Parts: sequence; C-alpha cells; structure tokens
Amino acid sequence: MPKKSNEMSLHLDKAYIEFLNKVKSYIGTGRVRAALVLNKEVIQMYWQIGKGLIETGKISDWGDKLLEQISHDLRVEFPEMRGFSKTSLKCMRILAHLYPGGIGQHSADQLPWGHLMVLIRIKDAEERHWYISQAIRQGWSRLMLEKQIQSNLYKRQAIPENKVSNYLTRLPEPQSNLAHELLKDPYNFDCLGLHDEAQEREIEHASIQHITKFLLELGKGFSFVGRQVPVEVSGNEYFIDMLFYHVKLHCYVVVELKATSFKPEQAGQLNFYLSAVDDQLRTPGDNPSIGLLLCKSKDKVIAEYALRGMEKAIGISEYWLTKAIPEDLKMNLPTIQEIESELNESEND
Repeated sequence: MPKKSNEMSLHLDKAYIEFLNKVKSYIGTGRVRAALVLNKEVIQMYWQIGKGLIETGKISDWGDKLLEQISHDLRVEFPEMRGFSKTSLKCMRILAHLYPGGIGQHSADQLPWGHLMVLIRIKDAEERHWYISQAIRQGWSRLMLEKQIQSNLYKRQAIPENKVSNYLTRLPEPQSNLAHELLKDPYNFDCLGLHDEAQEREIEHASIQHITKFLLELGKGFSFVGRQVPVEVSGNEYFIDMLFYHVKLHCYVVVELKATSFKPEQAGQLNFYLSAVDDQLRTPGDNPSIGLLLCKSKDKVIAEYALRGMEKAIGISEYWLTKAIPEDLKMNLPTIQEIESELNESEND
C-alpha cells in the first residue's frame, strides 16, 4: 500500500510533470513525423500509379475501360484501402502529367491527397505552387483551401502590382517584405453578413461579432486589441476604428474603415493616427506601426499619389461585403473531365 501511495504522489511532483510533458512532446513530434512520412509514401504511390496509367494508355487501345477495370480490381484486391475510384485514378494520371519528373522533387507531397485533388485543377503552375506553399505554411484544411481558391486569394494577395502601399520603402527588412506579402486587395468580408450599403460603424460592429472570421480574412498573425481606441493629442481625443497587433511583424496595425471611395485626406488621417500610436503605445521591442486603409473603392493612381512622400507605412485596399464576387476575380475551377480532355488534346497536337 505505501508503494502505491508513492507512485500516486509522482503526479504531484514538479520534476515528474516536466519529464512527462517532455515524453508527450516526443510522442507528439514522432507521430507528426510518421504521418508526414506515410503521407509522402502514399502520394508517391499515387504518382507511380498515374505514371503507369499514362504509359499503359499510350501502348494500348483500352481507353476508359482500363480505368473501370483497374478500379474494380484494386478495390477487390485491397478492400481495406480507399482512393481507387475511377475519379481518383484520373486525378493520379493528371498528377503524373503535371509532375513528369517525379512528385518527390516538389513540396506537393507534403499535402494530403484530398488537397492535391483540388490543386491539380489549377492550370497555371506558378499559381498552383503558391497555393501549395500557402496551404503548408498556413495549415489550411481542404475546405479552407477550396474557399481561398474560389475567392481567388492568389490574385488578391500574391501579385505585387495589384497592391497599393509604401511598405517596401517605409519599413525595414524583413518587416517590409512580410507586410507587403500579407496585404490583400480586395479583402473579402462577406462573412460579416452585411449589405453593400453598410456604414463604417456597422462594419466595425459586425467585425467584433465575427472577430474570428474577420481575423482569418486579415491573415495569420493578427491579434485584436480594440475598437474605437482613444488617443489623446494636445488635449484632443481621437478614436482609431480598429487596432491590432501582429505577432510576426511585431508591431501595431491601425485599421481604418471607409464606407466610401478612397479620398487622399484619409491617408493623412491614418498617418496622424500612426504617429500617435508610435508615440503613446509602441514599446522599445515593437517595430514601427503600420496602417491599413480599407475603402469601398479606389483609383489606384490617386491612392499612389496620396502615399507619395507619406512618412508612415500605409496600405490602401478595397473590400467587398457581399458574396457576389466581381467578374475579374471569379475563379471557376475546371472539372477533372475537362482537364483530362485538355491534356489529351495537347498530347495529340
């Protein structure tokens, strides 16, 4: 009985708890590594099957009968395994087409097969690679990946010439590059459930009600500080629409919402707020604060003129509130059948 009492007391021992936590971390890390290795092996296997289907298709006249028959035979032979449907086999064949030199040379094999079934439908190789790297870095689920593709995040975030900011000239590296990389245009706030005519206070209020979704659209690393944050300058009180802190940039982010088209004086107001935040809130460990002006619409040339010579780091972006995605941003992914048809036509040319 005393032995049992001593054993039980270990759970109250600080040194034992620290040791137990270390062991747990070893197990957790080991499981993650094992899962990554297993996933890579699965993707490699699918690539090999796809390559075999391509090579066999070239020397046979079986056509689609090959997919139907092998799908049936594989599921009979390996009943405990999933992933051998006719659609999956077509995706394996497309994967081998897209990566003829082998999938192991690319980061794509770090993603689950469900993610790759979505990604192979993106025709542009550079765009596809960007979504692959973002899915890995951000830890997107398949559903989140599909949502980001449908909202054309690549065009809104990855293409530098679409953005208006002075981050690259007003911030030190590497903060400048990261801030510019994080900027989107436009931002998609349809998750707030507002109509297009919503006023600034309505947008602010809805943002707080749906703060998790709002933060997801802003991007990874944003931490909410407050809404209508007061700053006092020379005895006068001013109110910042929304204040955030970015844990990777290590700085405050002042967000101003405008339910109108962009006006040059709005950049001056944001510059004023940034000066106040840097003087009153910034600590020695913080980087210079940055500003984000979100407006309903903007003229890019006017916005660029407004930032020319501006001291503080400011980005100017549009936002939309409804689920109706503008025509120039819509991205309708082709079906697996359409991709297969295009690949066959290119081979026959």
